[in-house]
Amino acid sequence: MLDLEAYKLSFLEYMEAQVPKKEPRNLYEPIEYILGLGGKRLRPVLVLMSADIFGGGREKAMDAALAIEIFHNFSLVHDDIMDDAPLRRGQQTVHEKWNINTGILSGDAMLINAYQLFENYPAEHFKPLAELFTKTAIEVCEGQQYDVDFEERDDVTIEEYLKMIEYKTAVLVGAALKMGAILSDVSQNVQNKIYEFGRLLGIAFQIQDDYLDTFGEQAVFGKQIGGDIIENKKTYLYLRALELADQSSAEQLKHLYTISPENPSNKIETAKQIFEDSGAGKATTAKIKEYTEIAFGRLDDIEVPQKGKDFLIQFGTNLMNRKM
Repeated sequence: MLDLEAYKLSFLEYMEAQVPKKEPRNLYEPIEYILGLGGKRLRPVLVLMSADIFGGGREKAMDAALAIEIFHNFSLVHDDIMDDAPLRRGQQTVHEKWNINTGILSGDAMLINAYQLFENYPAEHFKPLAELFTKTAIEVCEGQQYDVDFEERDDVTIEEYLKMIEYKTAVLVGAALKMGAILSDVSQNVQNKIYEFGRLLGIAFQIQDDYLDTFGEQAVFGKQIGGDIIENKKTYLYLRALELADQSSAEQLKHLYTISPENPSNKIETAKQIFEDSGAGKATTAKIKEYTEIAFGRLDDIEVPQKGKDFLIQFGTNLMNRKM
């Protein structure tokens, strides 16, 4: 049965059993902490969902789902260090609760643990899973570097931003769905099509995430609101505001993204006002809808029962309308 909550609960039960307490505690406790902070569990759910939709079965996909969740959280630990972020899912980030060195080392161990999980699969699945995972992992690193580089540039284009979020976020969503397809032994053609659906949905997801970083509620969103503004991140919201705002507001926004005040509340509120007044907020939500609908179009010629397609469409619709 296709049931998101059932996927999540079965995954969490499996993860809890597979992540035992180990020594040294200062290496493994931060791993247990970040994995236990909650979150949407989007990526592992997609692996299990895909395996069920294509007939492979979720049980076979549990290790792949755990690998992708551990990898995702590894990237969050290191991203939070790079961003000097104080909160993750409403709680202290790993490097704040412990220290930077512990965050780096525990993150490294998570990456290795993720790869180890693929060793549980036979050769006919191990090779394509490992190849996909390696390709995706390096793309995520490339996307993160683009993100860091963009903070120091004032000439970032929307096309560059879209490439950055494709690598940093969307490829992992595509990979999650493709893993389930690989484990179901479907054709390469179907694997590629479900990957494209996930990639496009992942772009919509990240634009929505950037939007919520500014316009969400901290208690619901689970992260510091305005963090992207504080870090001078060139999001779709920011880049569209530069295109749509009048010259005076655009120059003011550019200036705001060159300063780092000790109390950033005024910077955040001024930027938010420019985003709203320029129409960039509405343009951003329209772009989220556009990418989601293009993703839905990729499902039209995938050989899968209509029930499975309907479930994927409902899943994408819920992502587009999410508040956290």
